[in-house]
Amino acid sequence: MPKQLKIVMAQVNLLVGDIQANTTKVIEGALEAKRHYGADIIVYPELTLTGYPPEDLLLRPSLQLRIDKALQRIKDAELDIHVVIGFPLFEDGTLFNALALIKGGELLHIYRKQHLPNYQVFDERRYFTPGVEVVVAEIEGVRVALTICEDMWSEGPTAQAAQAKAELLININASPFHREKMSERLALLRTRARTVKCPIIYTNLVGGQDELVFDGSSMAVAANGECRVRAPSFQEGFFPVSLVQNSQGAMEIEELPQQLEPVDGVEESLYKALVLGVKDYAHKNGFKGVVLGLSGGVDSALTLAVAVDALGHDAVKAVMMPFDYTSQLSLDLAQSQATRLAVEYSVIPISASFASFEAALESEFSGYQTDVTEQNIQARCRGVILMAISNKTGRLVLTTGNKSEIAVGYCTLYGDMAGGFDVLKDVSKTMVYRLCAYRNSLETPEAGPVIPVEVIEREPSAELAPDQIDQDNLPPYDVLDAILELYIEKDASAAHIIAQGYLEETVRRVLRLVDINEYKRRQSPVGVRLTQRGFGRDRRYPITSGWELGE
Repeated sequence: MPKQLKIVMAQVNLLVGDIQANTTKVIEGALEAKRHYGADIIVYPELTLTGYPPEDLLLRPSLQLRIDKALQRIKDAELDIHVVIGFPLFEDGTLFNALALIKGGELLHIYRKQHLPNYQVFDERRYFTPGVEVVVAEIEGVRVALTICEDMWSEGPTAQAAQAKAELLININASPFHREKMSERLALLRTRARTVKCPIIYTNLVGGQDELVFDGSSMAVAANGECRVRAPSFQEGFFPVSLVQNSQGAMEIEELPQQLEPVDGVEESLYKALVLGVKDYAHKNGFKGVVLGLSGGVDSALTLAVAVDALGHDAVKAVMMPFDYTSQLSLDLAQSQATRLAVEYSVIPISASFASFEAALESEFSGYQTDVTEQNIQARCRGVILMAISNKTGRLVLTTGNKSEIAVGYCTLYGDMAGGFDVLKDVSKTMVYRLCAYRNSLETPEAGPVIPVEVIEREPSAELAPDQIDQDNLPPYDVLDAILELYIEKDASAAHIIAQGYLEETVRRVLRLVDINEYKRRQSPVGVRLTQRGFGRDRRYPITSGWELGE
C-alpha cells in the first residue's frame, strides 16, 4: 500500500512572551488538526512557544524554566499526532533556536537551526549558537527532514537533507513581510525543492509584532518546484496538505485547486499588512481604541480608513483641529469622511491654545520675525490635544506621517509626531495615493469611496501658513520618493543617484535632510514595516556624524 501523510500547516498569530497562552494554542490546535483533518503531523512556526522575535526576553533568567514547563505540558497532553514546534533550547549554557518533534508523551527529535540571520531586522547571533547537524525523522514510514527558516536560504541544510535521502522537507518560519516578499520566497522554494528532489512544507507565522508584520502565506511545494498549496495571506488558520507515494516511490502532494490562494497584488498586500499591523498592535497592547487627527488631507484620510478596517468604526475617534489657515474644504472633507465611516468625530479649534502660547512667549520672541517656530507651535497644540484624549480615554494615538515626510524631517517633534503608532511610517507619499485608490476600489459605486476623491486630488498642504503647499519646501513627490528609495532602501551614494539623471542640487539637499533628521526619527513612534529598509529596526545610523555625501 502506498505511503500517505496528512499534514496541517498551523498559521497562527502568537503573542510574544506569553508562553502559557502560546502553549495552550499549540495543544488545542493539535487536537483540532487530528479531530477535523485526521492529520498525522501539525507544523507550527519558528519559536512558537515564545513568539517571534522574543529579543532580550531570551536573556531572562526564568525563560528556561518557563520553556521546560511548556514542553512538559505538551508531552503531558499525550497528543495522538506528531507536533512540530519552534522553541529556544538551553543546553549546557548554550542557547539554540530549535525545533522539537513531539508525539504522545515523548520528545522524539530536536533540530538546532544552522543559519542565524543577522541582517535587516534580524539579530539572532546576539542570542543563539548555530547548530550543525541535519535531523531526519521517520513519520508513518516517510523520511522527513526538519529545518528552520534561514536554513532554507542557504544551500547547506537542503544538501544535507538530500544526502540523508529525505522524502519530505519541513521548514518552519517566522518570516516578516515586506513588499515582493512572496515572490522571493516562492522562487527560493522552487529552487530548493528541485535540489532536494522532494516536496517542501513551508509554514509561516502570521500577525503583527511591533513594527514587524508576518503574513503567513504558508506553502506546500512539489519536488518539481510547483506550488500546490498556498494559504491565505495575513489570515490565521489551519491549512491541510495531503501527500501520497506515487508509482515511482516518491512522495507527491495531492493537487486540490481550491487550496491554491491567489497571490496578492502590491497594493492589496501592503494594505492588508497595515490593517493587521494596526489591529494587533492595538489589541495586543490592550488599547480600548484609537484616536487620530483628521485634517482633510490624504495621509490622515488613509490612516482613518486603515484604522476602521482594523478595529471597527466603534473603536475609532477622529478629531479635526482647525486653525486660522485651515480651509473650509479641509473642514468639509474631514467631516465627510468621518460621516462616511461612521466614526466618533470632534472639532476642537486650536486658535485659543495657540494664542496662549504666543502670550506666554511674547517677551522671549521679542525682536524675532515670525518663522517656522509658529508653525511648529500649531502642530504641538494638536499633539497635546490628542495625547490628552489618549490619557483620558485609554485610546492609542495614531500618527499620520508618511515615509517621505519622516525621511526629510517634514514633521514636528512633539507635534504631528506625538503618538504611539505611525501607520504610514514606511509608506511613501506616492504609495499613499496608490493605497487610497486601492481602498476606494473595494467599494461599490452605490456606497461611494471611503476616501473622498477631493482629498486625493487636492494639492498636499500642511496648512500651517497662508497658501502653503508641500511643494514650497520639497521636490515633487515622484522625484523625492525615487531619490529616497535609492538612498534609504538601496544604499545608493549621492554620486550614483545623480548619475541616474537627478539634479545634483536636489539630490544633495534631499540626502542632507535625511541625514540631519535622524534625531527626529529616533524619537518617532513605531510603525508597520513594508519595505526592505524601513526606519527603525532596519536602518540604524548615528545621530552625531561627520559622514560626507559623495561616492
